[in-house]
Amino acid sequence: MKKFIASLLCLTAVFSAMAQEKEEKEMKTGWSLSLLPTATFSADNGFQAGAFGDVYYYGDGKTYPDPLHKISWEASYFTKSKRVRLYLAYDSKYLIPNMRVNASVTYMTDPLYSFWGFNGPASLVNLPENYNTYWSNKTTDINYFGMSRQMLRILANVQGRITDNLNWAAGINFWNWKLGDMRDKGYKGADGETHYYDKAKTLYQDYQDLGIIHADEAAGGNALEINAGVVFDTRDIEAAPNRGIWAEAYLNGNVLTHKYLKACVYFRHYIDIPIHIKAGDPVFAYRLAWQQTIAGETPLYMIQNIPLLVQRNMITEGYGSTGTIRGLRDNRILTEGMAWANLELRVKLVKFTLFNQYFYIAVNPFFDAGVITKPYRTAEFETASKANWVSNTENFTFNTIYTPGKVGDVVYSAGAGLKIAWNQNFIISAEFAKCFYKPLDAGLWIGIGVNYCF
Repeated sequence: MKKFIASLLCLTAVFSAMAQEKEEKEMKTGWSLSLLPTATFSADNGFQAGAFGDVYYYGDGKTYPDPLHKISWEASYFTKSKRVRLYLAYDSKYLIPNMRVNASVTYMTDPLYSFWGFNGPASLVNLPENYNTYWSNKTTDINYFGMSRQMLRILANVQGRITDNLNWAAGINFWNWKLGDMRDKGYKGADGETHYYDKAKTLYQDYQDLGIIHADEAAGGNALEINAGVVFDTRDIEAAPNRGIWAEAYLNGNVLTHKYLKACVYFRHYIDIPIHIKAGDPVFAYRLAWQQTIAGETPLYMIQNIPLLVQRNMITEGYGSTGTIRGLRDNRILTEGMAWANLELRVKLVKFTLFNQYFYIAVNPFFDAGVITKPYRTAEFETASKANWVSNTENFTFNTIYTPGKVGDVVYSAGAGLKIAWNQNFIISAEFAKCFYKPLDAGLWIGIGVNYCF
């Protein structure tokens, strides 16, 4: 991590020295290709090895910095979670006149997926002081918060114009999930022997024994989601707006087994602060979001999904990590309804041209917060709470599986990030955050990837 930060500082110094003194109008034409190793890191999945990139086509440059067509791809492996991820996506506002098309195919396998339970603050609130040990893989033979999953997702979304800045939107998303116990290949311990996790002593298994996870969903299943709604968009630039509003309101429902209907509302506002520094005006950006199941019940294999009309990141899951409340672990709060807010100040430090490519470096201090608006499976938890249940692993014991009074607790975090933007579209991101709601605090959270959070 220290080497990564040092490298960024060195790059900043070199690029600043090479920055052009005169102002010029930015324009890109034709094709632009970015091909990079996946040098990312997260507290949950570890380092990412592989490659990813974007292919942009700008044509004659009249639409720059928005491309006419964009193709994104990734093939990667994560060292800690052993995740494998393959991704291919296409996005264009110009393929069909007056319509936007967004489509992707994603395959992902997680042999050591972290499952922390449901309803965040209300779940497992009396963990012992050493419980953080069990928030990481390969620490002991016990990985109580472990399971496995495998996912195939195919999605296609379209938007069409209603009036200036107001579009209708609709989409269809197919999912196939396979869930189960950890697929553990073992690891070499300090004693030189191969060790394996105890698959029978996990929260995933305890939830099944108590009936919180139902038998017809425990191994996974299929979902076919259909969404429809409206999008209001006045942003000047999509990847990192300087000004404008981006708002969405839509319904998203599954028409296969375990039917449900969700309401989703997102409001994002980007406010230019007219300080007029050379690299560009600072921007105050905030997002207010709400997602809730309004009919039916979400099955286990879809409860972590956060439906979006336009995918900025290849995976949008759970409340926690890069997409929602930074400073929390991935999918730390799984529930039927959640409201959250993100506030950040985006400040460009330097802007320069290198090899006929445009770059800028920025920082973004931020504050995130969220609260559950509809808990998940309260009836099952109430029954389980009366069962005198005790989880007894080799290292710790606890017997309070659910505390309803904690459901309404506000979870909040704060931190800062560093961004390097290439041609205003490809943005490398490093963010650091800490959760200040103590029961969910897992120390310093680090996320290194691409794009702003919103």
